[in-house]
Amino acid sequence: MVAWLIEAGRVAIIGGRESPTNPVLEREWRALGINVSVLAPAAAEALLEPGDVALARVDVRKTLDGLEPGLLALLTLRRRGVRVLNRPAALLAAHDKLRTARLLAAAGLPHPHTLHLRSGDSLPQLALPLVLKPRFGSWGADVTRCDNRAELEQRLAAVSERNWFARQGVLVQELIPPCGHDLRLVVAGGRVVGAIRRRARPGDWRTNISLGGTPEPVVPPAAACSLALAAAGVIGADLVGVDLLPNGEDFVVIELNGAVDFDDPEYSPPGGNIYAAAAEALNLDNGAAAGCVVHAAAAAE
Repeated sequence: MVAWLIEAGRVAIIGGRESPTNPVLEREWRALGINVSVLAPAAAEALLEPGDVALARVDVRKTLDGLEPGLLALLTLRRRGVRVLNRPAALLAAHDKLRTARLLAAAGLPHPHTLHLRSGDSLPQLALPLVLKPRFGSWGADVTRCDNRAELEQRLAAVSERNWFARQGVLVQELIPPCGHDLRLVVAGGRVVGAIRRRARPGDWRTNISLGGTPEPVVPPAAACSLALAAAGVIGADLVGVDLLPNGEDFVVIELNGAVDFDDPEYSPPGGNIYAAAAEALNLDNGAAAGCVVHAAAAAE
């Protein structure tokens, strides 16, 4: 019934419509003349052919115990000759925060010191304050701050009751001193195509929009662009969000997101369009959006 949707050179966004960004990408890219649709992994596996493009935006499960289904479908598509953007290894490296930490550390990029605890592990002797977070997490869910040993023990006991803890354990992470805001940069095809500043809700140290944080337009400094590009390159991501926290005059990579949401128009750079810029950077539009990527120069710095 839907075979007519798939034509030569088609672009398929692999993910669910529950992501607010996927239908926006579909709409904006169609306006550029790109033959694009959002497809579930099974539909993409059944319909895509060599010459098509699959942009994988498989996300973390709402249960925080791993990734949504779709990685095997992406492997099948690659073997078939479909061009897969955000390959399975890149998605895992972005969504698995333990893997993220290890890859960034190996590359020498600034990232909070991170330990992995499972049931029965001894409580580490670490400098406080600390952050507890799921190994696979998003939306700021179940991320807690521990300012003293009693809070750490109490909150470890609480997360040990979560279903995700039984499968994945918990990460204990150094707290980079919060400053009330951070930067989220969107990297596509080795270019920074858009960014926002996220301001924390009054009284909260977390900046997540899902927790009441406020997005603001921003032109990220060159140092932030260079760090975001390096982090995206370490995990091999084609389209990824990179969250950076100011730390003195520098920045620290806090997280990467392989299914980053950027449906807010404030992500677009001044005088530009993030969706057109992403299409150009990913080579989806045959040059129709040339000139829209305002942060491309950061890739050469």
